[in-house]
Amino acid sequence: MNITRRTLLAAASAVALLAQPMIAQAQDLPRNMRLVIGSKSTGGDTYQASAMVADALSEKLGINIKVDAVGSSEAFKVLSRDKRGTTIMMFHDQAYLGHLYGVTGYDDIFANYNIGPTVAINPGNAYLVPADSPYQSMDDILQAAADGTRVRVAIQPGGVSEIGFSAMKNAAKVMNPGSEENIVAVNTGSQSDKNQAMWDDLADVINGSIQGNEQFTQLPADDEKAMRFVWITARPETLEQAPEAGMGGTSRDEMLKHASPETSVTLDGNEDFTFDKEFFMLFNKDMDPAISEAIDAALTEIYDAGDIQTRQKEAFFIPNFLPSDEAKAHLQAKRDTYGKVIEQISQGN
Repeated sequence: MNITRRTLLAAASAVALLAQPMIAQAQDLPRNMRLVIGSKSTGGDTYQASAMVADALSEKLGINIKVDAVGSSEAFKVLSRDKRGTTIMMFHDQAYLGHLYGVTGYDDIFANYNIGPTVAINPGNAYLVPADSPYQSMDDILQAAADGTRVRVAIQPGGVSEIGFSAMKNAAKVMNPGSEENIVAVNTGSQSDKNQAMWDDLADVINGSIQGNEQFTQLPADDEKAMRFVWITARPETLEQAPEAGMGGTSRDEMLKHASPETSVTLDGNEDFTFDKEFFMLFNKDMDPAISEAIDAALTEIYDAGDIQTRQKEAFFIPNFLPSDEAKAHLQAKRDTYGKVIEQISQGN
């Protein structure tokens, strides 16, 4: 009986010892944290991705994390002011693309903030044409530009919506110098504005998303709102992790036909341009490092457990956890690649 009791006590002590690192880290955190996001929408992908991570972290660390959709300008301001760590931020590639494009309110995040972990990818960034468009592929679009035809592309300038447009212009310049002048932007606002530009015959191509536009690709070809995908910017390795059924009436295999390498938009004549819309955290530069370390450690355990990946895939996100140090190096490499694309098409303008 004594041996059994000692064995049980030893086992309990071992369990408690294993739990101590996470408990100690959790004690370094504020009891209530505000996760501001670079979007004002509570129905968009930024809010969805953030809410899943906030819920998982709250449960793991035993604290309250509230997602607050305040928009990018306000989010950066609030984050800059809060050195205590009661405010953290979630955003996506727009955070550094806005700076590369010179958008007001976007500073260099790598200089002014600490980069936190990446958590997920939305693989849905895409470009579409009307169902009755003469352009069947990106090759057709780039050839039309080379032949002197003006191709109008509806985008929301200054970030995720524009980077694929910049890649089109860059590819045109690499393949047929001078033809990039025939790839022209139609600057709009929201996705509904871009859709309307197509329907009003103000744009030949629009930036869209699998999630937002797939429904229009399922309409009868003679419907005035019917569309076709011509390019999905995500890496094939990313799309291959999506559910086989895809989304709506578009399977994963059909999506892959519109992505590299089957649909090629060249980066430099040798490699294809690709773009994954990634979600990641940002922290105040002067925040106690123990807080970010606790978040990294908690997310490592959360992703090791695997439940969050299931929830993310059900919402058509691709899980992509990288701890802070790896995330920073990865995002800086992306920033440098896209910075070169933007610089290349700006030369001579």
